[in-house]
Amino acid sequence: MNTILTGDRPTGQLHLGHYVGSLKKRVEMQDDPNNQLYIMIADMQALTDNAKNPQKVSENILQVALDYLAIGLDPTRSTLFIQSQIPQLSELTMYYLNLVSVARVRRNPTVKAEIEQKKFGEGVPTGFFIYPVSQAADITAFKANLVPVGEDQKPMLEQTQEIVHSFNSIYSDVLVEPKAVLPPKGMGRLPGIDGNGKMSKSLNNGIYLADNADIVQKKVMSMYTDPNHIHVADPGQVEGNMVFTYLDVFGKDLEKIAALKEHYRQGGLGDVKIKRYLIDVLEEEFAPIRQRREEFAKDPAEVMNLLKKGSEKAEQVAAQTLAEVKEAMGINYFA
Repeated sequence: MNTILTGDRPTGQLHLGHYVGSLKKRVEMQDDPNNQLYIMIADMQALTDNAKNPQKVSENILQVALDYLAIGLDPTRSTLFIQSQIPQLSELTMYYLNLVSVARVRRNPTVKAEIEQKKFGEGVPTGFFIYPVSQAADITAFKANLVPVGEDQKPMLEQTQEIVHSFNSIYSDVLVEPKAVLPPKGMGRLPGIDGNGKMSKSLNNGIYLADNADIVQKKVMSMYTDPNHIHVADPGQVEGNMVFTYLDVFGKDLEKIAALKEHYRQGGLGDVKIKRYLIDVLEEEFAPIRQRREEFAKDPAEVMNLLKKGSEKAEQVAAQTLAEVKEAMGINYFA
């Protein structure tokens, strides 16, 4: 039996990059009877760089939950919970901090890259700086043995593995060492519609699961293609052309896509035509998801109730792990 922990920061609605990178895989994992999924809405982690704008985080709890339900995550088969509602995670973080040096956290390449990207400089919040240790608490609290991560998140999981090894060596074998579940080769992050790096909420270059058909159409029609493909008759570049990049990811008719690429390279195929085809492809995939999302959104109180029940279930598991940790450390004074 595998125990899997995964989740998202509630700093905005989820987009197609999330869907390709993790959400679709979670539904597949959920359908495997040998898997137990814990899916966390990581609001505490989101607050590490949004402490001065907590409303941004709290307002998006419901939005992320709606996206989860819309893509097919089932609260009766997966445990959906809110990180801040599990107090045991904070206590575990405190104990783990004593096993990690400041120098070790500072060496974490993911943390270094994100501090630079967010331009924190010397003003980096302490909570953000130590969030790899907090992630270790999240993972170990549920004794997850598998954690889906992207290549850029591997250093975070390595930090957890080190903490598990240290704790088990110093005290006793209480914690489970997790392994990374990496995306298949060639399945990197989905680029933004502007062709700029990854699809990102902060770059405003994404298509969201909640976007209606009109918004999707407008975004696809604005997609980056080949800037030198000015006239329909001009030969066009397929590589780096976001329309073809998205067709490779979402298209099912491989023969048709291959023919469109060849036609585009030779000239005589306009951007508008291939964009309209991509719109049809995306609508086939995401119209049912959008419809389910709209249905769940009619009863936000029930959605929050599902999260409450999931959080209560998750807390019971985390409490058991914390009790074992404190016993191993010899600090269960009144047990």
